[in-house]
Amino acid sequence: MHLKSIFRLFPIFFLSFLLFPSISLGDQVFSRENSIVRAVRKISPAVVNISTSKLVERGVNPFFLQENDDFFNRFFRDFFEPRKRQYVKNSLGSGVIIDSAHKYILTNHHVIVRASKIAITLANQQEFEARVVGTDPESDLAVLKIETETELPSITMGRSNDLMIGETVIAIGNPFGLSHTVTTGVISALNRSVRTESGIYHNFIQIDASINPGNSGGPLLNINGELIGINTAIYSGAEGIGFAIPIDRAKGIVSDLINYGQVHTAWLGITVQDLNENLINYFHLPVKYGALITEILDGSPAKEKGLKRGDVITEIKKNKIKSSRDYYDHLSQHTANEIIHLVFFRNGIKQRISIKATPFPPDLALDLAFERLGFSVEELNRSLAIKYRLKDKEGLVIVAIKKGSQANSIGL
Repeated sequence: MHLKSIFRLFPIFFLSFLLFPSISLGDQVFSRENSIVRAVRKISPAVVNISTSKLVERGVNPFFLQENDDFFNRFFRDFFEPRKRQYVKNSLGSGVIIDSAHKYILTNHHVIVRASKIAITLANQQEFEARVVGTDPESDLAVLKIETETELPSITMGRSNDLMIGETVIAIGNPFGLSHTVTTGVISALNRSVRTESGIYHNFIQIDASINPGNSGGPLLNINGELIGINTAIYSGAEGIGFAIPIDRAKGIVSDLINYGQVHTAWLGITVQDLNENLINYFHLPVKYGALITEILDGSPAKEKGLKRGDVITEIKKNKIKSSRDYYDHLSQHTANEIIHLVFFRNGIKQRISIKATPFPPDLALDLAFERLGFSVEELNRSLAIKYRLKDKEGLVIVAIKKGSQANSIGL
C-alpha cells in the first residue's frame, strides 16, 4: 500500500476509535451481570443449611454373622432375643429465612421430622441450634426458630398465583451438602399432583431442574429474586424433574404454624358424593363431573352462604373437581380463615360463590369419629390405667363402643 493511501485511511481509523471505543473490563462484567446473577446475590444470604441428628434403634447380630446368611439369621431370631443398639443418623437439608425480626426459618417437614437436634448454618458460616415452632406433614412444611441478637437477612416474598409455564426459575440449596448451590430451569407444569410413599401431594409447581437430597426446603425464586415456592425432594422417579410447594399455599400454613404450632385445615361443613349418569340426568347437568352435596351442617360456613343439598361443585379455586375425593383432597390444601372460591351448578345453572373457611369443630370431630368408627378413645392416664388394670404407660384406651357397629361385632 502506498504511503499516500495510508495517510488517506488514517482519519477513518481515528474516527472509528472515537465512535466505537473498546469495551472496558468493567463493561464486560456489567454485560454478564444478568437478572439471574442479581437475584442470587439478593437472596443467597437468606438461604441456610440445615443438619439434623436423630437417634435410631437397630437390631444387632450378637454373633457378628453375615446379614445375608438366611439359615443362621432364622436360627438366632427364633432362639435368641435380638440386641438393640442406638446410633445417631445425620441428614442434610435447606431452609430460608422468612422473618428476620423473629428469626423464623421455613423448610420441609421431612427434613426435620423426628430430629433430636437441628443445627442451622447461615451463609456467613455462623451456626445456631434451632427449635421447631410448628410442622405439618400433610403439606410437608415446617417452621423453625433460632435465638440470636444478630441481624439476619430475609427473603422477599413473591406470589405463585400468576406463574407461567416456561417462566425462568432459580433454585438454591445444599444438595449432597454442597452449600448454596444454584440451579436454574423453567416451570414445566402447574397444579401438578404427585403420588409418593407418604401420600398424594397436590398443586405442586413442576420444574425441569432436579431437586436432589439436601435441596429440600430451599427457595424457588422467580427472575426478580422473589420467593415463589419451597423446593421438595419427595420424588426421585426421574432425572430432570423437580417439584416445589407454591408460596401462596405455604403462606396460610406458615401463619398457622407460627400462631398455633399446627395447621387448622379449612372446613366448609358439607358432605359430598361422586356423580353418576343417573344423577347427571336428574340434575340436568351440562357437565359430566363434580361432587354432589348430600349434607350441609347447620351453622356451617356453607349453610350461612346459601349452598344447598343437590348443588354440584365443579371447581375449587380454579382446580377442577371431578369426584368427592377431589373435593376433600383440594379442600385439605387450604387453611381455616381462607376465602374458598367455588364454582357449582344448581338446577343446571353455573354459579360462583366465595366462602370463608373455619377450623373443623373439635366436638364435631369426636362425634363423627364415634359414628364412623364405632368407638371413642381417650389418652391413657393414671386413673384409666388403674380402672382397666393396664401396665402400659402410654397409648389410647377405648372408652366407648357403639352398639351394632363393626367395632362391636369384631369384639373391641
